[in-house]
Amino acid sequence: MTPRERVMQALRGGHADVVPFTMYESKAPQCVAEREMRNRGMCIVFRTNVFKTVRPNVKVTQDVYYEGERKFVRTRYETPVGVVSTVDEPVGFTSWHHERMFKTPDDYKVLLFLIQDENYVPTYDSFAQKERQLGDDFVLRAGFGLEPMQQFISGGYLSMQDWCMQWMENRDEVLKLYEAQVQQRRKIYPIVAQSPASHANYGGNVVPTVIGLRNFQEYYVPHYNEAAEVMHRHGKLIGCHFDADCKLLSKAIAETDLDYIEAFTPAPDTDMSVADARAAWPDKVLWLNYTSSAHLKSDEEVAEIAADLVNQAGSPDGVIMGITEDIPEHRWQDSCRAIMDGLDRHAREHPALYR
Repeated sequence: MTPRERVMQALRGGHADVVPFTMYESKAPQCVAEREMRNRGMCIVFRTNVFKTVRPNVKVTQDVYYEGERKFVRTRYETPVGVVSTVDEPVGFTSWHHERMFKTPDDYKVLLFLIQDENYVPTYDSFAQKERQLGDDFVLRAGFGLEPMQQFISGGYLSMQDWCMQWMENRDEVLKLYEAQVQQRRKIYPIVAQSPASHANYGGNVVPTVIGLRNFQEYYVPHYNEAAEVMHRHGKLIGCHFDADCKLLSKAIAETDLDYIEAFTPAPDTDMSVADARAAWPDKVLWLNYTSSAHLKSDEEVAEIAADLVNQAGSPDGVIMGITEDIPEHRWQDSCRAIMDGLDRHAREHPALYR
């Protein structure tokens, strides 16, 4: 089987000759080690969209400036009802967000305009072309964007602190934005479902200690299920990037129609083990993020942990081992090789599970 076929077999709840090993495209620098691991069966997860977003009535401009050696980018969004801006600092593989769009309650009308002005244009041809060009050791994943409420926390509109304050002090205004975002997300569901993509993520990075169980049940779960209904009608799979402590939300997640839980990071880095996750979500595929803190251990320990994580699942059915977070630069090559060694070891030591 090709690496992509192994991933898709597991993503549908089955298994191949070994538990698939995946890395985000941004976590696997092109080099001899990366080529070696792809030859061994590693599959690169290339995250891309099947639509583009346009705002015909918004003028976007950017200014780049420096403070010493630090580079900053100020982005201005000019609308007929006002202007908002952000300030970001690109740092290697990521960016620090120094200013979000929301500054004062006067910005609510601008944020509402930005949301309602969005139009979505399918980009199916470019997605299909990219899939052909990359080949069988890549799997392309589409996305819907963030959940309507999460968009205001992780999507650049408000900082998490501002969201918390506004949720308590100006909830009606936040809910106006939320309702507008819900209507826009509903336009995206059929675009993704009718696309060439086999699966798509809906949001993620939910922090239970910030959102809480009640808000998650009211403002997140219904949208997973609504999108899942459209996706399943077209034979497509849907998942969510749950990489934080999930115990508080575990029962609510179990009640969703999500097919897979992506980036699930096991204990000791979070409050749930793989065994806990399997017990909580027996009908969902576990697309793991290998325990991040373990990358600093010896290669032998890394391999043992990889095999043990599969052991905890009880079966290789519906299990994918992934890398969704950054690994210390001096460790990623050896650690990823060791993870693959551990997965191979598990398959050798438990042949009956892979028949």
